[in-house]
Amino acid sequence: MEGIKNLREIEEVITKAIKKVNGTKENDLCKYLPMESGGYMHHFTLKKMKTKQPLELCSIIEKFIINSTKPGSVPPKQRAPRGSRKRKDQYTFSRLQLERMLSIAKMAGDKEMVAVLSPKRSLATCKRELILSVRQSRVEQELWNAYVEAIHAQTAIASFAAETSALR
Repeated sequence: MEGIKNLREIEEVITKAIKKVNGTKENDLCKYLPMESGGYMHHFTLKKMKTKQPLELCSIIEKFIINSTKPGSVPPKQRAPRGSRKRKDQYTFSRLQLERMLSIAKMAGDKEMVAVLSPKRSLATCKRELILSVRQSRVEQELWNAYVEAIHAQTAIASFAAETSALR
């Protein structure tokens, strides 16, 4: 009997709230219900709360719509851009095209372009090649720069992982 009472009560509250916001269906209430994570309530969340947490949903609707003198629409949560919104000025090259550009840059002696176009080496690869160059008594500035870059990348990843684990 308790469940039926809660269901009737939530239906009455929802109907009253829909009328107050001049809506036509339940989903019209979502944009008036803020979420802790930012933005407004998703319609799936509303449906789920209606069956699993009806009293909590009732109190949220009463607080933000029914008891509010003028219910305000909640701005949507900022979302990450999708693939179709990628920058138009970026080019994609095939591996063969990149290798050709890299060889042209090497022939021209353009060290900056060589560094940009060269594939990123892992830290293990850099160490191996650096040790090999030292054994062969040859100095390669580009190899040292790649090693330094790999070290910086690894420490950045480690610090990011530590920060995210601390936040959990």
